[in-house]
Amino acid sequence: MSLLARPSIAALGAKTLQRLTLLASRRPSGPGSDAASHARFPEYPRRVRELTVPTSVAPARATVYLPAAEVIAPPVHVNFHGGGYVMSLTELDDPLCRFLAAKAGVAVVNVDYVVAPQHPFPAPPRQAYEVVRWVAEHAAEQGWDGSRLTVGGQSAGGGLAAAVARQAWEEGGPSIALQVLHYPPLDLVTSAADKRAAIAKPMLRPWMAEVFDTAYVPDPKRRADPLVSPAHPSDTADLTGIAPAVVITAEYDLLRAEGERYASRLGAVGALVEHHEVGGVDHGYDGKDDVKAREVYALVAHHLRAVREKGA
Repeated sequence: MSLLARPSIAALGAKTLQRLTLLASRRPSGPGSDAASHARFPEYPRRVRELTVPTSVAPARATVYLPAAEVIAPPVHVNFHGGGYVMSLTELDDPLCRFLAAKAGVAVVNVDYVVAPQHPFPAPPRQAYEVVRWVAEHAAEQGWDGSRLTVGGQSAGGGLAAAVARQAWEEGGPSIALQVLHYPPLDLVTSAADKRAAIAKPMLRPWMAEVFDTAYVPDPKRRADPLVSPAHPSDTADLTGIAPAVVITAEYDLLRAEGERYASRLGAVGALVEHHEVGGVDHGYDGKDDVKAREVYALVAHHLRAVREKGA
């Protein structure tokens, strides 16, 4: 067993990554800084307000991105950022949230959810689900249309979006019109060392995935939980009736295969709207490649507009 598979070592590694991420976010400029994220896609204005959602886990801070003022009672999209379940990278999704608010005409709730090792599984997916439930229940007073509710996320955020959709399906609501899963981790049972990327040195290295997986779910036996690993063969539930999904995978990503497997599983029960593979890119490509990011964000916006138009 690798040292990184020991919970105490993984927790130390995760906390180190958290400190480094915080330092990077506070820089005046440069990769990883909040200012750099806010500077991308300048044609899309940053019309935001802050929100705090009460949950049984902890209060969840969120930033609400608003569409143009003339959009009355817009649909609402709840976004969960990436970061391996250990890093709070909320502002990294600022360009995406601005893009979707402007191009899809939706209110985007960008959630700063709890992370491991301070809050290991099942805290993050439970909090994420309760945030989405609150958003649906309080939509009218917030000025949104809760009947056209969608969820989505990048990387670990995609895993949480899938977990939210699963809980909504199992617990009888809220009704989710679409789940958007962007290069998500969906199989933590399979060791990162046994996963294969299409390139020799993928962005998400096996050692990183091992730190993330162990910090998030320290007990390997719990990694087969459907809220963690819905793409692993151990989850055999009939998912008929789960929220329809758009699954986006990256050609060179270490996580590509599990995304493909889950897309196939959803397709088998009629819940797959589209599986889109982004060619020639790796995990997290949209953080640096503006051209590819715009193309894929436009695809997501197209699907969110379809939900908006269908419910109008």
